[in-house]
Amino acid sequence: MKDMYILAIESSCDETSCAIVKNGNEDISTVVLSQIDIHTNFGGVVPEIASRQHLKNITIVIEQCLINAKMKMEDIDAIAVTYGPGLIGSLLVGLEAAKTLSLIYNKPLIPINHIAGHIYANNLTKKMEYPLISLVISGGHTELIYMEDEYKFEKLGGTLDDAVGECYDKVARVIGIGYPGGPIIDKLSQLGEHEYHLPLPLNDNSYNFSFSGLKSAVINLAHNTQQRKETLNKENLAKSFQDVVVEAISKKTMKALKDKNVNRLIIAGGVAANKALRNKLKELCEKEKIDCSFPDLKYCTDNATMIGAAAYFAYKNGKIATIELNAKSNETLV
Repeated sequence: MKDMYILAIESSCDETSCAIVKNGNEDISTVVLSQIDIHTNFGGVVPEIASRQHLKNITIVIEQCLINAKMKMEDIDAIAVTYGPGLIGSLLVGLEAAKTLSLIYNKPLIPINHIAGHIYANNLTKKMEYPLISLVISGGHTELIYMEDEYKFEKLGGTLDDAVGECYDKVARVIGIGYPGGPIIDKLSQLGEHEYHLPLPLNDNSYNFSFSGLKSAVINLAHNTQQRKETLNKENLAKSFQDVVVEAISKKTMKALKDKNVNRLIIAGGVAANKALRNKLKELCEKEKIDCSFPDLKYCTDNATMIGAAAYFAYKNGKIATIELNAKSNETLV
């Protein structure tokens, strides 16, 4: 099979990105324009602002991506795009750009689920082998996915309310340490001690997660401390909160691996960059002789490279869209 070059577009939230990926595992060129500085002023992503920024940036990232790769559209074999889940206005900008390129240059259009993209980001670092369990953890997703074979997904469980990254952001806002919350809490926790008692959420035998109760416990703790005119130790709260999150996630993940009798684990999504979680899962997997892998840090957060990586395998499995493809904000992987 000849080499396949896929131009991929990702615009599901607040990063406008374009990438060219060769054979699903080689990053030829990646351009990402982040809006984080804009949304920091609001303490979170504002959908209308995000979509307007995508409109300003989409042609810039596509043109720059081709320039960096020293390629022309004629050199591209297919166009891939995130069609869901995500913010509907943001998704539509990337989708319409991809459909236009597909139509003008007569290239196949490959529809990619954002979660599949996060999972296949791992293939850019290390060849994925099956069967495996994928832990998808980000601002919008907390899911355990079983993959028996290439591009075959079975959802074992997921969040019943807040995604883990969303919970980090809300806790960070409550204790006044800025946005995005994940990286800040991760750094603060390394300076703190486990002082505060917080509940272990959804401590049951399912593969599901729930973080709303933990979030509420932090809000109540902060409020009660303020009412008593006491000082809240932010470093210690960050440590206490993160310890509980890491325990909840690692416990369910290891259960899934054991129940499915699988010895391969891949971690995906923005929260995969969390040092405490990385260290805990590595430690547990090493103890149980499980092959554990993470994407490179630059592929953890939203980017088009992961979409291009997933698209190669989607194309091999016959996933081709027509020009009628539409954005789906609440699309599930399975």
